[in-house]
Amino acid sequence: MNILIIILILLVVMIFSCIKVVPQASTYVIERIGSYYVTWTNGLHFKLPFIDRVANRVSLKEIVKDFAPQPVITKDNVTMQIDTVVYFQITDAKLYTYGVENPIAAIETLTATTLRNLIGDLELDQTLTSRDLINSKMRSILDEATDPWGIKVNRVEVKNIIPPRDIQEAMEKQMRAERERREKILQAEGEKKSSILIAEGEKESAILRAEAKKESQIRIAEGEAEALLKIKEAEAKGIELLKNAKADQSVLTLKSLESLEKMADGQSTKIIVPSDLQNVATLGTTIQEMLDSHGKNK
Repeated sequence: MNILIIILILLVVMIFSCIKVVPQASTYVIERIGSYYVTWTNGLHFKLPFIDRVANRVSLKEIVKDFAPQPVITKDNVTMQIDTVVYFQITDAKLYTYGVENPIAAIETLTATTLRNLIGDLELDQTLTSRDLINSKMRSILDEATDPWGIKVNRVEVKNIIPPRDIQEAMEKQMRAERERREKILQAEGEKKSSILIAEGEKESAILRAEAKKESQIRIAEGEAEALLKIKEAEAKGIELLKNAKADQSVLTLKSLESLEKMADGQSTKIIVPSDLQNVATLGTTIQEMLDSHGKNK
């Protein structure tokens, strides 16, 4: 009785061990009597005891592998360390299982050799500035090479490019010199613009001062001309009034003397006074004649 119970328990355990549930994004490679039989996708499956076995459990998710830095030599004989990151996905579980021994190590070795070949055709400066080109070429080469292994390489990224220490120091000096050169250029351009602005300001200021001086002189000249015109008009009105009033010889003589007195107020005016009244009378007669001639002209 005990033996039957034990056998029954073993049968139940065996049956349950033969029931397999394949999770999402996974596949199982099944062998029957040592040969490939079938690939299970996600779902419930049953295998024959002692005949079928799960040869490999394969994940269909995208896998990311960060490989260690590899020493490479550029075309101009500079040795540097470059590490890469490979993004790949298993598309055929059968080929992945039976195509190559240790596929991850095979991908790493293939990545290193491909990287050396590509960098060997580039100089140092091209290597530092051509990451996109290196990435695209490596992805194309690795994807084609891993097709027989059931692997699709989605992309390859050059993570770090580490040149030798002396090259790094030289590059830092070059970058520092370039920054200093750009700084000097910017400073010189700023000083140039400042000088131009100052010169333009001085020019505009001089023009404004000249125009102001010109306007002032014009106003002064116009004022003097207007004042002179007013004086002449006043003198003409005075003469006309004397004529209309029919001033006699004594009045004209008196006016002549007043005019002489006003003329004497000037600092640089010389006045010659007649020595006798006869000459004064003559002067009055002359002024009368001037008045008469002025009236005839009108």
